[in-house]
Amino acid sequence: MKYQLTAHEARVIGCLLEKQVTTPEQYPLSVNAVVTACNQKTNREPVMSLSESEVQALLDTLVKRHYLRTVSGFGNRVTKYEQRFCNSEFGDLKLSAGEVAVVTTLLLRGAQTPGRTTQPGAADV
Repeated sequence: MKYQLTAHEARVIGCLLEKQVTTPEQYPLSVNAVVTACNQKTNREPVMSLSESEVQALLDTLVKRHYLRTVSGFGNRVTKYEQRFCNSEFGDLKLSAGEVAVVTTLLLRGAQTPGRTTQPGAADV
């Protein structure tokens, strides 16, 4: 299966993959949390400045494409989003933890040299 994502779509999915591992207590993420993650200045290449409306449009598109799903209810006051891009019961893409780390790095930081993706800290997600 071929996955075609815009740079902004890749950033959103990469952020959700990253936060799923690094901050599981805050996952799934609200629109505001996704905006903050997308516009983070560290460990991002290129640095982006996406508005809330841009991120909401991206989230809506990715939900329609079945890369994300919405989570609401159960005490959540706002709609939250979780990734279905990989390792979900609904997706075809099954990756090991190491492969998820490399894919996340590529989605958040762009192309890397082989050494950069295997160095300690290169894929700390």
